[in-house]
Amino acid sequence: MIRVTKLSRPRRGSLGFSPRKRAKRPYASPRSYTKSEAAKALAFPGYKAGMTHVMAVDKYPTSPSFDQTVFIPATIIECPPMTVFGIRAYEMTVNGLNAVTEVWAEKLDKNLKRKTSTPKEHNHDTKKIEEKLGTLSEIRLLVHTNPTFKKKPEAFEVLVGGDVKAAWEYAKSVLGKQVKASDVLKAGDCVDAIAITKGKGIQGPVKRWGTKIQYRKAHGKRRHVGVVNPWTPNRTMWTALEAGQMGYHRRTEFNKRILAIGEDGKAITPKGGIPNYGVVKSEYVLVKGSLPGTKKRLVVMRPPARPTAEKPAYEVKSISTDSQQGKRSWKGVEA
Repeated sequence: MIRVTKLSRPRRGSLGFSPRKRAKRPYASPRSYTKSEAAKALAFPGYKAGMTHVMAVDKYPTSPSFDQTVFIPATIIECPPMTVFGIRAYEMTVNGLNAVTEVWAEKLDKNLKRKTSTPKEHNHDTKKIEEKLGTLSEIRLLVHTNPTFKKKPEAFEVLVGGDVKAAWEYAKSVLGKQVKASDVLKAGDCVDAIAITKGKGIQGPVKRWGTKIQYRKAHGKRRHVGVVNPWTPNRTMWTALEAGQMGYHRRTEFNKRILAIGEDGKAITPKGGIPNYGVVKSEYVLVKGSLPGTKKRLVVMRPPARPTAEKPAYEVKSISTDSQQGKRSWKGVEA
C-alpha cells in the first residue's frame, strides 16, 4: 500500500489582488456604482459592531429548507444617520469626470473640523449648478458619518441615482440634513459590502501564501521559499511568493443579503454589550454572513454590481441576545 502524504496546501488568496499593499486609510468609498432610476443616495455607511445569529423562515421555493426555520449567522452593522454637508457637480471631459463646482450647507457639524479643514467662506449659491445642468453628467453628495463611540467622523462622496435633474432636486432637498439607512436600504435586498480587512502586519511566505515548509535538514531555515525565481528570466518576477504586508487591504464582498433593518439597536444588543464594541445605540442593519474588517471599522454598502436572481426575503423570527461573554443558552427576542 502506497501512503500519500500531503506536503502543501493551496495558495492563500489570488494573485489577482497583487501587489498586496496597505490601504491608504482605514475606510473605503465606492469606486463605481450601478445605474439606478430612483433619485436617491446609492451608498450608505455603517460601523461593524459584531456578529450574532438569527432564526428565520426560508421563503425560497427551490431551497431544501423551504418553509422551515433555519439558523443564520449575521453581522450587526450600526448605521447612524449620515449628514449631507455638501453637493458636488461633475461633467464628463475627454480626460474623464471633472468636478465643476460644489455647494456647502450653511450649518456644519462642529466635529467635521476634526476630519477635514472647512473653508472660511462657504459657497451656498446653487445657481452655478442650476445654470450648467444641461452639461453635467453626475451629482454627488458630500457626506460624513455620525459615530456613536467617537467624535471624529469619516467623510466621502456618494453618487445620487436618476437623471441629472432629478438627482439635483433630491440633493437640494437633503442638503444640510441627515439621511437614514432605511431611506437607502431595504430588508431582503442584496448589497455589496466595501471595507478594509484586518491588518496582520508583515508576514512570511508560509503564512502569507501557504508555501511548503522545508524539510528538517534544509540549509539555514525552514519557513522560506526554496527558489524565488527561475534561472531565466534572471530577475525576481512579480509572482514570487515573498514576505510582505498581509491584511489591511480594500476588499469588496458581493451580494450580501440584508436580513433586517431596525431603529432601536439596544433591542438586539447582547446582554452585557458586544465585546470590544459596547451597545448599539442607533439604527442597525443585519447582514447575512460575515463581513471584512474589525469591529468599529466602517463598512460601505451599495447596490450590487453583479446582481443575481431576486429571492424572497427571510421571515426573521428572533434575533439572539445571548451574552457573548460567558456560557450561551438560546434566549431570543421577537423580531
